[in-house]
Amino acid sequence: MKIPQDLFSEFDLETGSLKGAPLIVRRLSDLQGSFADTKAYEAALKRGDPIIYTVAAMQDVEGEGGLHFGLGRIMPGNIGGEYHLTKGHIHSHRPASEVYIGLKGEGMMLLEDERTGESAVLGLKPSTAVYVPGHTFHRTVNTGSGPLVYIGVYPANAGHDYGAIAERNFRKVIVAREGKPLLLPREDFLKQINRS
Repeated sequence: MKIPQDLFSEFDLETGSLKGAPLIVRRLSDLQGSFADTKAYEAALKRGDPIIYTVAAMQDVEGEGGLHFGLGRIMPGNIGGEYHLTKGHIHSHRPASEVYIGLKGEGMMLLEDERTGESAVLGLKPSTAVYVPGHTFHRTVNTGSGPLVYIGVYPANAGHDYGAIAERNFRKVIVAREGKPLLLPREDFLKQINRS
């Protein structure tokens, strides 16, 4: 049996590319407002505008019951102690869930329930999967020393709402403390920054 081309994809963990899919590039300048420490962000941006993450998404299969998937790749590093991260989003179709599968590197998923504000952080590394329930903001964070590569699979009708989280940001941040990731309330982290 010959597999139709639109049902088969090849991906490259080193480049973060997915054959036949456009590569979306997010540079530091695209992440304004994502990092808690705005002074550290502005200082880093003056030094350059590096690529923080890329996403290659296959979105050709439409219709009821269809799935989309994307290959994400986040570069290592931090801004003001906060690890490199994605913008984060919630699905436009709020009940839509998503599954993230770790392929390479080490990171975390920051989840926040839109209705209750409750947060959770889950590890993401090779051979692990994170289920993101509907009505949940989610952000991927690279806590390792090399690129974090993962696949996300979601319903074709999910959509991506970046604006809702951009208005207020996540209530928690993942920061480097003594070489290890630590989850802190954003307000507490901002108080620490302002004291120093």
